[in-house]
Amino acid sequence: MMSNNSLPTFYRLSAEIRRALELNLPLVALESTVITHGLPYPDNLALALDMENEIRQRQAIPATIAVLDGFIHVGLQPEQIEPLAHGQGMYKISTRDFAPAISKGRSGGTTVAGTMLAAHTAGIRVFATGGIGGVHRQPSYDVSADLPQLARTPMIVVCAGAKAILDLPATLEYLETYAVPVVGYQTDEFPAFYSRESGLKASLRLDSPEEIAVLAKNHWALGMSSAILVAAPLPEDVALPAASVAGAIEQALQECEEKQVRGQQVTPFLLQRVTELTGGASLRANLDLLKNNARLGADIARALVQD
Repeated sequence: MMSNNSLPTFYRLSAEIRRALELNLPLVALESTVITHGLPYPDNLALALDMENEIRQRQAIPATIAVLDGFIHVGLQPEQIEPLAHGQGMYKISTRDFAPAISKGRSGGTTVAGTMLAAHTAGIRVFATGGIGGVHRQPSYDVSADLPQLARTPMIVVCAGAKAILDLPATLEYLETYAVPVVGYQTDEFPAFYSRESGLKASLRLDSPEEIAVLAKNHWALGMSSAILVAAPLPEDVALPAASVAGAIEQALQECEEKQVRGQQVTPFLLQRVTELTGGASLRANLDLLKNNARLGADIARALVQD
């Protein structure tokens, strides 16, 4: 984490974010690949604005992060979000992609890993997203950059678990190996993105934002540099039964292999096919979980700045 005055020259913090950092106000970082690559237009634009509004309604400040014309922007204006939503010429920017994007003046959405790096560098300690990346089912050596970033970035990451298209047991094993506490928020179970149940245990259960803030402070006071992963299940009235999604995921995985989709295109392909195969039900659940996580992220950010 750097002070505002010592940030690299290619960072652009909005006036609101600078003031919030100076006054130690509650801040919640938001990613932007969900805008550029995760959801179709105009759902992506509406969601981006809705998530920011959800955070403001909980008395916290949203910090949507993206790369625009080679500059890392922390805190976007609505007119900056609009071109991201249209997606034309937008890159998917993870940690390895920042330097090329800056060097070539590119624009794009930041992934979970990329957003964590930028947010932590700027001094933001809470990040709300949908589902983290993890270990893919096939091939198993395909491991998201989100996992090593969680292992080395001291920040609270609020999610709905890992994306259900992934190998969830292997993902949890990775997080355990690299000392990332996995908190089940008001649940003992690790949620499976669209579904509340996965059959897998979280490493501990906490029932309030205040408890999460205390855990994070103690974790980092011990000298740990890893993140706190807070896994919040969808509310029961909007969550999908795991069995109803499983068939769609299996078919999407098979099609992905047949079409030889590789690299950064795998996750967007799978999520889009699952949306199609579930008749849009998974998309609706995705939108709900993102807003649910934004609300919880705001509550945690407020608890974190309290003495």
